Amino acid sequence: MIRPHDAATLADSEALTRLVTAYSRAIDRRDFDLLAALYLPEASDTHGHAFSGGVADYLAYLRKALSAYEATTHYVLQTHFEIDGDAAEGEVHKLNYHRTHGPDAVHVVTGSRSLDRYARRDGAWYFRARHVVNDWIDRRPAEEAH
Repeated sequence: MIRPHDAATLADSEALTRLVTAYSRAIDRRDFDLLAALYLPEASDTHGHAFSGGVADYLAYLRKALSAYEATTHYVLQTHFEIDGDAAEGEVHKLNYHRTHGPDAVHVVTGSRSLDRYARRDGAWYFRARHVVNDWIDRRPAEEAH
């Protein structure tokens, strides 16, 4: 049975949803300033076997990794948050599209989950730790973009 939530819990859930969707927007727009602002300074990020470390190193990793793609789109499909005061944990399911450059471009589509820990500071929610797990990946030749 799903228990009803009070207004404060619903407001926190909405704020956390806005945080995780802002992350997707920042990635897809290559807005590294926005992305940095979503994390606490001491936060960490882990993306499977590709990266694990602090925020500054993650941003440097992303700049290089995203340069391989002409376009990306990250969709948040569903979220689940457990909120305890100024701390929370979440599981965010995502569908992620990537298109490489050039005449031999490839579509890379992945299904992933972000296992997150959040903290509220000065009334705002931030990532404290993000751990991305790729559940599946599909690579296919891309048709020429029009």
